[in-house]
Amino acid sequence: MEIEIATIGGYEEVGRQMTAVRAGDDIVIFDMGLNLSKVLIHDNLRTEGMHSLDLIDMGAIPDDRVMSDLEGDVQAIVPSHGHLDHIGAISKLAHRYDAPVVATPFTCELVREEVEDEQKFGFDNDIVEMDAGGTMSIGDHGCELEFVNVTHSIVQAINPVLHTPEGAIVYGLDKRMDHTPVIGDPIDMERFREIGREGNGVLCYIEDCTNANKKGRTPSESVAREHLRDVLYSMEDYDGGIITSTFSSHIARVKSIIEFAREIGRQPILLGRSMEQYSGTARQVGIDFPSDVEMVGYRRSIDQTLERIMNDGKGNFLPIVTGHQGEPRALLTRMARGETPYELDEGDKVVFSARVIPEPTNEGQRYQAEKLLGMQGARVYDDVHVSGHLCQEGHYEMLDALQPQHIIPAHQDLKGFSSYVDLCESEGYRMGRDLHVTRNGNIIELV
Repeated sequence: MEIEIATIGGYEEVGRQMTAVRAGDDIVIFDMGLNLSKVLIHDNLRTEGMHSLDLIDMGAIPDDRVMSDLEGDVQAIVPSHGHLDHIGAISKLAHRYDAPVVATPFTCELVREEVEDEQKFGFDNDIVEMDAGGTMSIGDHGCELEFVNVTHSIVQAINPVLHTPEGAIVYGLDKRMDHTPVIGDPIDMERFREIGREGNGVLCYIEDCTNANKKGRTPSESVAREHLRDVLYSMEDYDGGIITSTFSSHIARVKSIIEFAREIGRQPILLGRSMEQYSGTARQVGIDFPSDVEMVGYRRSIDQTLERIMNDGKGNFLPIVTGHQGEPRALLTRMARGETPYELDEGDKVVFSARVIPEPTNEGQRYQAEKLLGMQGARVYDDVHVSGHLCQEGHYEMLDALQPQHIIPAHQDLKGFSSYVDLCESEGYRMGRDLHVTRNGNIIELV
């Protein structure tokens, strides 16, 4: 059976992930993502009403025209998890393919919300839910799709595996090796080891290279939880303002902040549209998340809530807000600019339970936001966080488990690939032979 892999997006940048695998006449697409930095540099840009070709020209979504070079029919569109750099282009591109979107329930619900906001294109694709550990047949030639449970900075992440007669294609974006997660099950390393040793083994492993330059292993989310507990407990006797910000999609982290806020005697309130969206979706699909926390999503209601906080006393509340990357329109940035009823005083605490995404736009915006907060007297607690991506020891462990015949680095630019290339070559792989560094828009013929 002929096997080809089209590297469509995410092979020259962090973001807008999209990869297609052709096995005979059957094609499976993994991810259709957005490059957020290409959107954020434009003030007040709304992608919902934009045409896909304009977004492709901006570099905001994958240029999927290379799909016309693959001879076969798309059988499924499979997002690995619910981050926008993996699902943000589905509403713009999926209608071109007569294929269902197949994902875990939380990811499916986020896709539905993206589609509901879409203003330019109709969306008739079926949305099919499949849990981690589930399988489904692909086409009529013996191919099967499997979801293997992984741990990441969002719930219900999986690594999809396409089993073909020539071996398995493992799509390894995005994960860390967490054996003690705060929500959900540990990464299923046992299943990865089985896949590496059954049948014809792993024909190809496509891997996220985000932290391949970092030694050691990525800590568990339980480590971030204890770090967060220590930071917030140290503020227990402070009677001024405390604000926290983290990834809205990081349900486990948001849950921890809510719990510790209450333990130090403060009322947590989720503020910001994406905070309300992700946490509300988690409740909706039955994820273990506090059902009694207040969530406020729209600007007028947020400002009214901030007025109430000021009137009742900042020391009684712990706002959990959007804006950890310094996004210009996010709530924390507006607070830093003095554009909300919430008044920052000398000594107030701002806890960033997130790292800056390593991209110039984000780094510049976050720097500006922190400077503005400091000018108002706030004290910043930075990097109360653990990454959602594998460091070097995790990569070594995955290669040992899967023993792939071929490897394709992804989720970085060419500079970002270099550390992973060195790591793979130390394990006996060679560039141009079985280690394929590629760019957007290329097709790699494996069989």
